Amino acid sequence: MMTTSALSEPVALAGMSLSSQFVMAPMTRSQSPGGTPTPRTAAYYRRRAENGVGLIITEGVLIDHPSAGHETDVPRMREAAWRLVTDEVHAAGGRIAAQLWHLGSQREPVDGVRAWTPSAVPEAGRPGTHAMSGRDFPVLLDAYARAARAAVRAGFDAVEIHAAHGYLLDEFLWPFTNRRADRFGADRAAFPAEVIRAVRAEIPASMPLIVRFSQFKERDYAARIAETPAELGAILVSFAAAGADVLHASQRRFWEPAFDGSPLNLAGWAKRLTGLPSITVGSVGLTRDFVGSSRMTELLDRRRRGEYDLIALGRVLLGNPAWVRLAGEGRLDEINDYRKADEDRYW
Repeated sequence: MMTTSALSEPVALAGMSLSSQFVMAPMTRSQSPGGTPTPRTAAYYRRRAENGVGLIITEGVLIDHPSAGHETDVPRMREAAWRLVTDEVHAAGGRIAAQLWHLGSQREPVDGVRAWTPSAVPEAGRPGTHAMSGRDFPVLLDAYARAARAAVRAGFDAVEIHAAHGYLLDEFLWPFTNRRADRFGADRAAFPAEVIRAVRAEIPASMPLIVRFSQFKERDYAARIAETPAELGAILVSFAAAGADVLHASQRRFWEPAFDGSPLNLAGWAKRLTGLPSITVGSVGLTRDFVGSSRMTELLDRRRRGEYDLIALGRVLLGNPAWVRLAGEGRLDEINDYRKADEDRYW
């Protein structure tokens, strides 16, 4: 059985000291009335930090533009409210990153605002969208930049740009949704890289900038932005050149190879192709018996070998705020199997 020290040893990420190798993955909670986080939000994040999670990545925070999102209880970058959250996490010895988010085609036209997308590709069951024109790009770059400035003032330790799962920036990376004939189509990473550059210019040089990316989409698990390591490398090297410090590689199961012919997962390829530190995530700890299993051994061994640098925990932390501490102490009888019904029990 693993010891507490095996799971909770201090680590560093892009110059930022962390209390453990574990990250709380961003998960939308829809608990911010009018877009404003509450003291309950602060307690929710603090609870995970004080139980061994080294880095908290917030749920997606919508950038300040009408096209970014439609849900009123998804947070916006309200500085005073987020300062309460960051202060609570810091008091618990944790670090926290703000994830900046634009829904792209997944924005619903509930208030008459059409979703902004690269090419307005028709999709079954989705209303018509607005294909971004030349004058739209500076507008969104400014919105990302303003969000980054606000994150710094709110006391965040890092910023993450959401470029995964079929949202706007990922739609530029995905050939199915990016059919543009201009430079943003010729180089599918060009606009996401401009966003990275715009955010990098607004945060301190010492503040880590994380970029989350994926192959799969929420609406298409088989989708891919790259069919080969070389294609993925072209995208991720562009991100690194624009100012990304860390790559957060989202996949559904961390143990699955990203490409044929190599056991490396997506985070492993991200690190190999760019030299940047990477975060892996995907179905970690969803059942109590995961902790003592060969999968847990594999997860930690691959990190020790340098395949990736940090491990992100998602749904397991919703019903088990103390998972890192309990797992490290071998208190498996206090860990719950993941059940969707438990997601709000430990808010």
